[in-house]
Amino acid sequence: MTTWRAERLNHLPPYLFVEIDRKKKEALAAGRDVIDFGVGDPDQPTPAFIVERMAQAIRKPANHRYSFGTGTPEFRNAVAAFFERRFGVRLDPQSEVLALLGSKEGLLHLPTGVLNPGETALIPDPGYPVYIAGTLFAGGKCHMMALSEANGWLPDLDAIPADVLRGAKLLYLNYPNNPTAAVASLSFFEKAVLFARRHKLLVVQDAAYSEVYFDDPPPSILQVPGAKEVAIELHSLSKTFNMTGWRVAFAVGNADALASLAKVKNNADSGIFGAVQEAGIEALNGVSRPEIKQQFDSYRRRRDILVGGLREAGWSVAVPKATFYVWARCPKGLDSMTTSSRMLAEANVVVIPGLGFGPHGEGYVRFALTVDESRTAEAGKRIAQIKW
Repeated sequence: MTTWRAERLNHLPPYLFVEIDRKKKEALAAGRDVIDFGVGDPDQPTPAFIVERMAQAIRKPANHRYSFGTGTPEFRNAVAAFFERRFGVRLDPQSEVLALLGSKEGLLHLPTGVLNPGETALIPDPGYPVYIAGTLFAGGKCHMMALSEANGWLPDLDAIPADVLRGAKLLYLNYPNNPTAAVASLSFFEKAVLFARRHKLLVVQDAAYSEVYFDDPPPSILQVPGAKEVAIELHSLSKTFNMTGWRVAFAVGNADALASLAKVKNNADSGIFGAVQEAGIEALNGVSRPEIKQQFDSYRRRRDILVGGLREAGWSVAVPKATFYVWARCPKGLDSMTTSSRMLAEANVVVIPGLGFGPHGEGYVRFALTVDESRTAEAGKRIAQIKW
């Protein structure tokens, strides 16, 4: 019997979340009271001012047609204006801004546009699984850069073997980081830009969580002088504005790399729905509105409740400075699959095992702060009752 499965799919890492998801559904079907910190999907609605702009835009006949290309001039201008306000970086809206159907889509398609078969991408471990998938789909090789708590969850660029660097083309970074919630300094980005120049690499900085922060605003790699020669940065409206289902994001930086990505996209999709682009403009122009701050304040309260509860239960956990994730070391040296399975079985609490983000995520679990304050406090009490 013929098997309709491409060989490349066999090289993708196992999707270890499947078993957790199956058990969660079983628990819900049995009527158990499950508290779900699993998927990083905001639980609060898209702010009303964005929805209202969408409601107006959807009635425009011009938005009912294909929106081919790199994004409307208005959307790209709004991105450039946001970037200058936020980071002090000037962008050419025509050549240095590209609209995306979500940053995940851009990350998946980018290697097809810039990586030749057999060339290597340098990928953080633990990290977002799409970095591996996009590289493998493009026929590239993956070299995993181990991240560790001791090094602030930053890659040790100097530890990458010389023979690997000779075949490398892409360097993936992701700060603020998923899953670890680590933040990179501008000095680290300066080092990364120098490293990329020396080894002729394109830096792909995934900044999907750049606006979800609790302390100092995280920097952009494009703030480094000359960074646009060797780097692009991807931003998303999903987490900042509770727009995960809207699928709107953008990439900025090196014009040649963006043109290559745009060529792939022109053969893969027909652009972002025009009304969504109008809503995206409204969002970018309203990032300083009080309702956005109130949303982040709620994440801060949830963070503090969860971290406090875990610490009272004897867990080792740092207070995240950004993202809406808490990355916690498993208790008493347990592995991440055992920890997550027992939390569901014994406390009806869902978390993601760190192993799902790569071998160096082992020993940790990730909580998404997408549960309201009272339920977060309840989860802390339940976890404290588990006899580890």
